[in-house]
Amino acid sequence: MRRKPLGTFFLTLLLAAGVIGQNGAPRGGFDRGNLDESCAPCQDFYKYVNGGWLKKNEIPPAFSSWGVPHKLNEENQEALRAILEAAAANKQAPAGSNEKKIGDLYATCMDEQAIEARGTKSLDAFLAEIKKVKDVRSLQTALAHFHMKGVGGMFGRFVGADQKNSTINIATFSQGGLSLPDRDYYLKTDDKSKETRAEFLKHVAKMFALLGDAPAQAEAQAKTVLVIETKLAEASMDRVEARNPLKTYHKKTLAELKELNTSFSWEQYFKDIGHSEIKEVIVRQPDFFKALDRELIATPLGDWQVYLRWRALTAGASALPARFDQENFRFYSAYLRGTKKQLPRWRRCVAVVDNNLGDALGEQYVKKHFPPTAKAKMKEMIDNLLAVLREDLGRVEWMNDATRKQAIEKLGQFTPRIGHTEKWQDYGKLAINRSSYSENLTRSAEFAIRDNWNQAGKAVDQGEWPFSPPTLNAGYVPTANAIFFPAGILQPPFFDFTAEDAFNYGAIGAVIGHEIGHGFDNNGRRYDGKGNLRDWWTPEDGKKYEERAACIEKQFSGFEALEGLNVNGKLVLGEAIGDLVGLKLSYRAWKKSLAGKPAPPVIDGFTPEQRFFLGFGRVWANNSRPEALRLQVQTDPHPPGRFRANGTLMNMPEFAAAFGCKTGDAMVRQPLCVVW
Repeated sequence: MRRKPLGTFFLTLLLAAGVIGQNGAPRGGFDRGNLDESCAPCQDFYKYVNGGWLKKNEIPPAFSSWGVPHKLNEENQEALRAILEAAAANKQAPAGSNEKKIGDLYATCMDEQAIEARGTKSLDAFLAEIKKVKDVRSLQTALAHFHMKGVGGMFGRFVGADQKNSTINIATFSQGGLSLPDRDYYLKTDDKSKETRAEFLKHVAKMFALLGDAPAQAEAQAKTVLVIETKLAEASMDRVEARNPLKTYHKKTLAELKELNTSFSWEQYFKDIGHSEIKEVIVRQPDFFKALDRELIATPLGDWQVYLRWRALTAGASALPARFDQENFRFYSAYLRGTKKQLPRWRRCVAVVDNNLGDALGEQYVKKHFPPTAKAKMKEMIDNLLAVLREDLGRVEWMNDATRKQAIEKLGQFTPRIGHTEKWQDYGKLAINRSSYSENLTRSAEFAIRDNWNQAGKAVDQGEWPFSPPTLNAGYVPTANAIFFPAGILQPPFFDFTAEDAFNYGAIGAVIGHEIGHGFDNNGRRYDGKGNLRDWWTPEDGKKYEERAACIEKQFSGFEALEGLNVNGKLVLGEAIGDLVGLKLSYRAWKKSLAGKPAPPVIDGFTPEQRFFLGFGRVWANNSRPEALRLQVQTDPHPPGRFRANGTLMNMPEFAAAFGCKTGDAMVRQPLCVVW
């Protein structure tokens, strides 16, 4: 089913982490070789539970980080590869069928010889559009053309649920147009930031030179790109503010848009993208658009043409000849993330098909790899966790009855989605063939973008999913008040419907609880049960909640990821709350599921309670390159794995009891941070 645009929901990003044990040992038998028993669990539980594994598992050259979930993901990728290679080889697949489309897209991606032969022809139409720019009006027409073909620039845009009227879709515009990972990369004055900007200039100049520009011209154009993007960065919100729904909801009529932007004609833009009927939109950062309006006049048209040329070039780099693809990898993966070499071609092509024809590929994946029994067990676990939170909300002492009633009402409206969509995307109007890889990508992007824009003003389809079925992830969509668990994650070692409950509740149970917790984290709590952005908290309870959240923010701000680089507690607050609430829910739900019966006795020297926490701790085992860790801390709302494990467990008295930790031990925080 058509996917929701990224940015409207919260994700766990589990591939940045690690997982329990090895395949083949999910029933409670932990490989002691994965432990570091020289480290006491009450001093550094993450090191205790993962130290042996971390030493034995170096990061492969094609990755910037490596955890056991990557192994599961590799298995998923191999399964998808088998499906795609069979589809590509099937000469009898009916014309226009999904099987033929996924096979053709995969085949053109794998045909490196044809890509080399085609050269840069895929850029010709974009470059021709740029040459037509004579004034601001023709500049925005070119921009609209780029946007509809999947090339970004100047600002972001998508159609999604109106956050204050969640049953209706509305066009939404946001800050954007940057090539570096975050606005701070342009603005910070430390040595590393200066170095990164210098490397970016080299990269942009090299890409222009590969396109045929003389060295001096390429260097000058690179500086032009950096100047424009720095102006956009200066006008942008930081990541903490941009995650706050209260600061990013600004509904504007067409008349109000005219007041906001005098140089940029929104009527013309809507006409250029084929949607003149749009009369009302959400502008997430009005100040950004005011600044952009000024820059449209202040910046020479020739510089804007250089900027658009760069946007087309960088957007299409992966589909261009190897010299472009390799330079793109050198900067964005090798320099920014520390990756040593590219993934094999087939891995990149599997990702391309999943990104562009996710439901067509996912439907085949589900038939082969997702048993109905897994869905039933997951539903049972989700119901248990929801029941525990309902009990907790009924007795939270600091919450008054008015807020409590609304919270319980919201919980009762939670919608769990398990495995995959029930209504697969119809790709009938998307033309995919074996003539050109780049043209297939352009048509796929245009298909998805037009499909998204066609939803503006229409009722939200409640069957939408944010993931394709093979995805190793989970998520919460606040405007739908729904939690999602795709088939890709519902298999060992995350989830084994034949395993003991201590294992499953420690692993997938904590993930379920994390996503439920997002409904009541510092941002999710601002949405009601129907998914509308509405303050349903009494002022007194809202203040009490913020005080409890501040404890977690302070705790995580004290964690040093790299020398001189601490975690941003404000940025990771929602994820840290999700982890703590989720683990507490999962622990109590596991205990509740026993219904008074004893759990299996000691296994491998560990009690049931210890096995639960060992399971959770192993989830976050992960080796990261310093470059990747730096990037994560600066841009990712998820804390690094060792802090997700230790930081959460420090606030769990049940953990301290299971391992005999005492006041004064590093893994016992005083005072405890408590949300519920």
